[in-house]
Amino acid sequence: MTARVVVADDQAVVREGIVMLLGLLPGIEVVGSAKDGEEAVAQVAEHAPDVVLMDLRMPRCDGVEATRRIREQFPGTQVVVLTTFADDDSLFPALRAGARGYLTKDAGGDEIVRAVQAVLSGEAGLSPTVQARLLERLTAGPLPAGGGGEPELPDGMTPREAEVLVLIAEGMSNADIARSLHISQATVKSHINNLFAKAGLRDRAQAVRYAYIRGLARPPGRTFT
Repeated sequence: MTARVVVADDQAVVREGIVMLLGLLPGIEVVGSAKDGEEAVAQVAEHAPDVVLMDLRMPRCDGVEATRRIREQFPGTQVVVLTTFADDDSLFPALRAGARGYLTKDAGGDEIVRAVQAVLSGEAGLSPTVQARLLERLTAGPLPAGGGGEPELPDGMTPREAEVLVLIAEGMSNADIARSLHISQATVKSHINNLFAKAGLRDRAQAVRYAYIRGLARPPGRTFT
């Protein structure tokens, strides 16, 4: 069986190199490439690939948000993260968003093929480094509800929604938030609508007060002990 793959990476040289490498590997056909998360979602909608090889740090829409959208909208497509980063702040949000595989960019061709085959078989396609990190966290005790070391967030809020809320409390506009998080303004509005609905908020003034009360942000001139 040949796996149909889309490659998403914001660096053109890296993206083209990955596409060239995949073209030499058995059992893989590259059907599209994307320079950011928005394009990755569009490529999945157009080509219905089996797997997306997803970078994490990208403009407009990052890899975590793109993974979440793809898994929600196109459940037949699996996501394997292919990134430079293997830290907790990158790993656990990606897995929570629905990624079934996680590789670092020092992975060889054989490792990429194994990860793709694994996720298509319903297994996890994790690099040895990531497997070791997960084992360390499991043996250290249960993960927090957020999964990545962060405290549990109120009202079922996601880490990204909480991040947007904090930036609202800092007085940022939607455009400012979009630039700060490297996502589109449409994605910012979606996060705001979701967090407003979850927290029962009507406007930004209520959102700021909510962030202060819940301890997600600090009022100007005050420090918390």
